[in-house]
Amino acid sequence: MLTGHGCFGAYLAQIGRELTGRCHHCDGREKDTAQHTLESCPAWAREREDLIAVVGGDLSLAAVVARMAGSREAFAAVQTFCESVLLQKEGAERVREASADAPMIRRRRTGRWRGRFALLLPPP
Repeated sequence: MLTGHGCFGAYLAQIGRELTGRCHHCDGREKDTAQHTLESCPAWAREREDLIAVVGGDLSLAAVVARMAGSREAFAAVQTFCESVLLQKEGAERVREASADAPMIRRRRTGRWRGRFALLLPPP
């Protein structure tokens, strides 16, 4: 979330895994960036309310990082928001990829860490 890399339409379009950078979780007119997800996407309103209750209403990157650095409670709230939302966004991405009518886009070749570094792990 803090780097803008992940299941954000703008990033996925940039690396060739989506045809468009538009948000799949709201009306689709907004570009799906980390900031859009954090601040304004209506799909994450409930999660955002919980976050705002702890870190306050300023969800700019600088304000969120400052709050995280100053409080364990704020750090935990940001972590919870990010985990919850990104897991849901990743699940939706996998559903789109598996769809029979999905356009041919570059697919995920492996799982996350384990897939990328499987050769480094000792045999089971």
